[in-house]
Amino acid sequence: MLQQTTVAAVIPYFGHWMKRFPDVQVLAGADEQDVMALWQGLGYYSRARNLLRAAREVTVQYGGTFPRDPGLLRALPGFGEYTAAAVAAFAFDHPSVVLDANIIRVLARLGDIGEPVDTAAGRAGIEELARALWPVRRGGRAFTGALMELGALICRPRNPLCHQCPVRTFCRTPHPEALPVKKSRPRIESLRDCRSVILHGGTVALSPSSGPRWRGLWLLPETERPPTARAAFTEKFSVTRFRVSMEIFPGLHPPPAARFFSLDALPPMPSPHARALKRWMKAHAPPSLLRDRKRKK
Repeated sequence: MLQQTTVAAVIPYFGHWMKRFPDVQVLAGADEQDVMALWQGLGYYSRARNLLRAAREVTVQYGGTFPRDPGLLRALPGFGEYTAAAVAAFAFDHPSVVLDANIIRVLARLGDIGEPVDTAAGRAGIEELARALWPVRRGGRAFTGALMELGALICRPRNPLCHQCPVRTFCRTPHPEALPVKKSRPRIESLRDCRSVILHGGTVALSPSSGPRWRGLWLLPETERPPTARAAFTEKFSVTRFRVSMEIFPGLHPPPAARFFSLDALPPMPSPHARALKRWMKAHAPPSLLRDRKRKK
């Protein structure tokens, strides 16, 4: 959950998730729609699908007990190099090299590594220094946690507290705030997306996502931009390097793949589409429909 997401945003989701899926066996037996519904609003939905796939594989291949070997962890769905190393270090005290943003910053400054850390040369320099410093047999949990804390509290991105640093005598860089170096970010591109709201009684038409980004979720149907009509409103959001302007229009005919869902029992939807539907209902829903829903509640 913490991949690309802040701790503050994750905390309420984590609490609900652990209540619903307290162990790997319960998660392995869950329906994907239930998993996606609980993840709704957290974004990067492939993480939820990979969690489910990994839980099922651990249950089938390893009897519900996570493997301790970093190589076996790395083979699980959704377990990249960092996740496998972090689980091995913190769960099993394995001396795995864990490189998160804080640790990379500490190492770049300790070694005065001027190559961009998101290039092959810069990464190689970071990994070489990490292998020289990491414990050989055990202690991965304490060592990794200490480096993370050092980066978070002392070796900060801005205004590092060098005078308080316990390893300042080993630090090679004369200009800590200049490190780490990163490649320039790609330019943000603007995209226009046209969607329609199609209501029928107390139901709304939704289409299954056809792309990898929101696979398993349901979206407001795509529509052609009418040549003369103006959008009811525009919902703006960001996805990776794109800034999306999603224009919302009233619709009449749903596409073939669409299904009608009760407004009181909606399937998992990405946050921008859920916000747009809520905004539409508040501003444009027929008064009779709002009265009916209020009576039901």
